[in-house]
Amino acid sequence: MNDLTRRGFLKYSGALGAALGAGGLSTVAKAQEVLKIGVVYVSPIAEIGWTKQHSLGVEAIKAAFGDKAELTVIDNIFMPQDAERIFRELASAGNKLIFGTSFSHGTPMQKVAPRFPKVAFEHCSGIVHLANLGTFEAKYYEGTFVAGAAGGYMSKSGKIGFIGGFPIPDIVGPANALLLGAQSVNPNATCNAIFLNSWFDPGKEKEAAKTLLSQGCDVICSMTDTATGVQVAGEGGAWSIGYASDMAKFASGKQLTSFVLDWTSDYVGAAKAVAAGTWKPEVRWDGLAAGVVKMAPYNDGIPADTKAKLKQLEADIGSGKVHPYGGELKDQAGNLKVAAGSVLADDDVRGMNWFVKGMIGKLS
Repeated sequence: MNDLTRRGFLKYSGALGAALGAGGLSTVAKAQEVLKIGVVYVSPIAEIGWTKQHSLGVEAIKAAFGDKAELTVIDNIFMPQDAERIFRELASAGNKLIFGTSFSHGTPMQKVAPRFPKVAFEHCSGIVHLANLGTFEAKYYEGTFVAGAAGGYMSKSGKIGFIGGFPIPDIVGPANALLLGAQSVNPNATCNAIFLNSWFDPGKEKEAAKTLLSQGCDVICSMTDTATGVQVAGEGGAWSIGYASDMAKFASGKQLTSFVLDWTSDYVGAAKAVAAGTWKPEVRWDGLAAGVVKMAPYNDGIPADTKAKLKQLEADIGSGKVHPYGGELKDQAGNLKVAAGSVLADDDVRGMNWFVKGMIGKLS
């Protein structure tokens, strides 16, 4: 597998152009009969977090395919102009399957995919689908609802804190579900939300976590690509909720749980479909039932009977018995959004751009 940093890709790109001019890469790929796959990460690979979980998907492909797959992985690509160039270069290099791993990769992939109709593109967190561009996503809100319930049981102040990267539906929806989970236990619970306008900024995240602590929040959830939120919460004596990976080791013993993302089925499934010639652009959106969202072990400080209730809640959400966005739901201003006995439609969940009642913060 080739692991390239953003800087290293410039050298790769120059060599690539020369090889294409000689007509060599496609010939070599055919002779080797390997599946060439390109993967672009939005941030550096760390010990835990969003990009780490995607790297586990890559490792799963390596385990499944062995020397029958050749992977080129490029990390720390966030800016759209950089992403577009890199997706184009990967497609030109003969990669038959290309993964983008961030919402910010969407527009670049939409521009590049039509130019390479024989290449399969898979976009995590995407919302646009083309003839050769599919998407996969997780129902984060199922995990945050369960984690919010844990917070509701354990919070003394009834104040939950939430740190998000950007105020986009993928983050706003889970933030709402976090509070709704807490309110299912404590109807008076509230949630203070802060957005960093960055996926990876430990400094800003640290200040945001300190601000939430100063506001009286004694449970903090951070949907970013670092463990800073759980670390600062733990150091401040507050409970925390991890995101993407199990972050317990960074939480000073105070992590209630994490909602863990397991993308391996998406990665291996797409690779096998391309190799078999059966790949089609799909919209995959899975949660607790499919194992794409998993709850990390609950903190030993949670009473046994409460743990049992949380486990039952996981099962009820997975079976559809409980829907995190079941009505009655009102927005911040008190306007009715979902009537009692109804649930928020999937399209409305995926496009959520409003806060539920009890959320404290702004989306602009």
